[in-house]
Amino acid sequence: MVSYYADKFHGRRTASGQIFDKNAMTAAHRSLPFGTKLQVTNLDNGKSVVVVVNDRGPYAANRILDVSPAAARKLGLIGKGTVKATIVVQ
Repeated sequence: MVSYYADKFHGRRTASGQIFDKNAMTAAHRSLPFGTKLQVTNLDNGKSVVVVVNDRGPYAANRILDVSPAAARKLGLIGKGTVKATIVVQ
């Protein structure tokens, strides 16, 4: 399951030390190294994006990845909250 960050995190520091930019193609994962590129594909609609891990999380049960709002828009995730997705390390 993939979810996305709320806009309120825009401008805050991520676990990697970078400033979170809601318009960038980034993501949070609990353990993958910072800088890891991931191809994320929404299984409901087939839309896909490539994101870079720059934060830790998500901490909600049953979720493996949080993506930025920009990535969520491209995936068709806005308004749904969570979707099933495939995640492939690039």
